[in-house]
Amino acid sequence: MSKIILITGGSSGIGKAIATYLSSFDKYIIYGTSRVSSNHPELPFNLIDLDVTSTRSIETCIENIISQHGKLDVLVNNAGVGITGPMEETSNEEIEKHFKINLYGPINLMKKVLPYMRENNSGLIINITSIAGHIGTPFRSIYSAGKSSLDIISETLNMETKGFNINVVSVAPGDYLTNISKGRYHSPIIKGSSYENKYKSSLDKMNENIKKGANPIKVAKLIYKIINLKNPNKKYVSGSFLEKFGIILKFFLPQKAFEYLVLKLF
Repeated sequence: MSKIILITGGSSGIGKAIATYLSSFDKYIIYGTSRVSSNHPELPFNLIDLDVTSTRSIETCIENIISQHGKLDVLVNNAGVGITGPMEETSNEEIEKHFKINLYGPINLMKKVLPYMRENNSGLIINITSIAGHIGTPFRSIYSAGKSSLDIISETLNMETKGFNINVVSVAPGDYLTNISKGRYHSPIIKGSSYENKYKSSLDKMNENIKKGANPIKVAKLIYKIINLKNPNKKYVSGSFLEKFGIILKFFLPQKAFEYLVLKLF
């Protein structure tokens, strides 16, 4: 029997790479999501409408899949947006909007699918977090906070669902060559601000790192591997050697030494 897999944010970037790669295997029925699916015709998988900030949209999306297949085997919480800026100068409206998409959206999707997974005594939830959720860098405080929160929720939820044959896994990608910078919200650079020069320099470095990013097919292949493991690890990191090494350094270097290194790089 085919596995039913739902990948949020499936119309672009890492989500599109995952959905496209998995759809090449006959053993899966793939659903990707987009706010307006009609804007993305001719994809090699089923693309359906979903607004992760709307509980009604989430309910409709999940219930339609359940009514058609009677189950949902895998949920990949990938939909998300970027946000940059000095925290002091980032509006509360944009901060709240960010958390609604990057944190509350995945939470509400998990709450909706868990009853069906418990009923089937089987399920896999993969939350796409970020290396930025493990290593805080200047002018990404809100983004890092959202991804870090989703990572710890994954960890604790996996323990809560231990008796139901449900695995909850987090995957933290580094910089990949996607269009994330186009959809990312940048707090305006304010002329004369105390943060102006440092923020502008940091933005330039962020955009340069995205251009140097690897092909997101690497993440897609990791997701495939996780789906096919009977007992997957609970945390995975997918990035360059330096990105992975940075996480290790954080645990071994003195805090001030690590902060000095981060400030030099970012």
